[in-house]
Amino acid sequence: MRSYQLAWRVLRVDRRTQVSTTLTAFGVAVATGLVLLLVSLPFATHARAERTLWQNPRLSAGYDGANGGENVPGATVSVATSEDEVDGRRIIRVDVAPLVDASKVELPAGIDRLPAPGEMLQSPELAALAANRPAAEVADRFGARPVGLLGDDALMFPEQLVALVGHAADTMPVNAMKLPRMVSGTAEVDPLLSLLAGVGVVVLLVPSLVLVASASRLTAARRERRLAALRLAGATPAQVTAMVAAETGLAAVAGAVIGVAASPVLHALATWVPWGGGTWYADDFGLPWYTLVVIAVAVPVLVVGAAVLGLRRVVNTPLMAVGGHTRKPLSPARLAIVPLAIALFFWTLTSTNLSGSMLPVLVSLAILMWSPTIVGPWVTSALGGVFTKVWRRPSVLLAGRRLRDDPRAAYRASAGVVLAVFAGSMALTLMPSLESQSGYASAYRDSVLYMGTDPEQAPDIVSSVDDRLARYGLAERAASVGSLSLKQGSQYLPGYVVSCADAQVLLPVDVSCGSKPAIYAPSSSPLDTVSYEGANSTEKTSPLPGEPVVSSGLGMVLVDPALLPADTELSGVDIAVPASDGSREKARTALLAASGGAQVISKEMMLGNQDTQLADLRRVTVIGLVTASVLGGLSAAIATAGSVMDRRRTFGALMAAGTPVRTLSRALRTEAALPALVATVGAGALGTAVGIGLFGLVSKSVAVISPWLAAPVVLGALVALLAASVCTPALKRVRAEPLADE
Repeated sequence: MRSYQLAWRVLRVDRRTQVSTTLTAFGVAVATGLVLLLVSLPFATHARAERTLWQNPRLSAGYDGANGGENVPGATVSVATSEDEVDGRRIIRVDVAPLVDASKVELPAGIDRLPAPGEMLQSPELAALAANRPAAEVADRFGARPVGLLGDDALMFPEQLVALVGHAADTMPVNAMKLPRMVSGTAEVDPLLSLLAGVGVVVLLVPSLVLVASASRLTAARRERRLAALRLAGATPAQVTAMVAAETGLAAVAGAVIGVAASPVLHALATWVPWGGGTWYADDFGLPWYTLVVIAVAVPVLVVGAAVLGLRRVVNTPLMAVGGHTRKPLSPARLAIVPLAIALFFWTLTSTNLSGSMLPVLVSLAILMWSPTIVGPWVTSALGGVFTKVWRRPSVLLAGRRLRDDPRAAYRASAGVVLAVFAGSMALTLMPSLESQSGYASAYRDSVLYMGTDPEQAPDIVSSVDDRLARYGLAERAASVGSLSLKQGSQYLPGYVVSCADAQVLLPVDVSCGSKPAIYAPSSSPLDTVSYEGANSTEKTSPLPGEPVVSSGLGMVLVDPALLPADTELSGVDIAVPASDGSREKARTALLAASGGAQVISKEMMLGNQDTQLADLRRVTVIGLVTASVLGGLSAAIATAGSVMDRRRTFGALMAAGTPVRTLSRALRTEAALPALVATVGAGALGTAVGIGLFGLVSKSVAVISPWLAAPVVLGALVALLAASVCTPALKRVRAEPLADE
């Protein structure tokens, strides 16, 4: 009889093998589905980036970045991009003007024609938003008439707010780029999501494989005796190995097929998880066929390979497998594995940056996550030795003897929980540290909206903004704020050309204004205006009139426009409007409409991207930790049930001798929960160290250590205890079945 036929016959007649095979297939399906989902994330972000290249074109070599340049060879279109926001939602505005016949401009997918001057194409979501809001809050910002919608192929996600505004070439914003086509540059994969996907593969694949290993151990003792008997009856090592490979392969292949079949469902669910401000299109998560095949083959091969490697004792010493033997004590040299893995991980971190290949970091992280499975059994054995010496209850002695006799099997029950605690500690180190980096620095008060322009256009824009503010019934008015660098002795100070009254409203200063135009400075030393020209930063100076008014609370210099020398060159000019919560949207509309699409800056816009990114990180962290915890709990429960099945003879004999089920249950809970508690403490410390290392990839700041780091350890111990509660039903089943069945 061939090996696969024998394996199939055993599967058909043995109920425990059927349960083990089903759970193994489930574990392989989970592992395959998760890996296919996580590996597809970089492909999904690349698909997004490909669709939206036109929204933020990169300047190609040989083309002028200034709107005023003439004779730009090959340029067909002028493009300028800016961002806006409404109610915390980002709006992408693209201003465009053809430099040749509009029909000759190469358009990206999803855009059927180029809007003429005064016309606009909108995304469907922006059209709906503009229709449901007063024109002064959204529609008037664009200064153009909607004439059509953008297609899905031109949008990052279904909810994206995008406007494509048509212009004549001479009315384009000053930052416009002249390009050969609207799509310029190359699409880039989101590095943060790629890193998270790689970490997720490691963090979730390892618990999935632990779940598979726990499921395959449900019938480990019975299968080992069966295979050993076959070896003693004359079966060759190759035949035994082939039988195990066939038995495990049936479950692994079935699980892989289920995982591949279920991956579209997982991808469909993933489209509802927001990232970067919106959800996903269903087609984003497509994988190349060769990637899918490699994953679908690799996961079952890993499972079958692990099962075959576990046959060494049966193949080499079948008599010991049948009759039992005294296991050799574990070497303390195992303790060196974790420090070596930590050293390898941090060494790869020091030689890697976020823009480079993350594969070395992910490989070292996988090794680091696997290292507790080497050290854990030794710690479990040492803990068992302590139990056998200090026991006061029979359950503690029984637990200690089990931990001491078979520490590998005992640790297996807590392996999944340990990995979940590791992931939780890593996440709770990264998230507070990343949140501590949020914030922004601005020269203006938080309530101020402002935008940059050039000195020549500033007066006209201020007048136009004030007209619109008055039309909208707002009392706020715009002001021009020039910036320059000032020299006071040997010290350079930031200077702002603005009246004292406007400075009190717009700038974060506390100064008492006089009745006449004046210059306000931190000290009374004479001041020179300073500007820079050319590559050599040639310095120009012009003495300011009069002595400055001293205001010790200033960290800057305020210069009234009436006192600025006529030949002074400003380094920049901003148009600023103070706005309350009730007037912000209308004030933003007034700025945008008057400037023809300049970038308006505000606190909510500067913090909006950060808030969106942090919300994304929190969301994927919660999803990942819940998944890891469920996998860890399932593997612990299965391992505990498998422990009972492995020792049916022992427990049956103890029950026959009068040992209460309650005592045996307490012993099983003790041997499952206490080692898990010790191991989770170590896993928590290890996860914190890894979190600090990964944070160092994105920031040079010191990581935040929060008291919440204790939460994964406590929850891990509780999960292990709950998982161990399955021992009581398993023991009752052993008691109900005749001992002769074994």
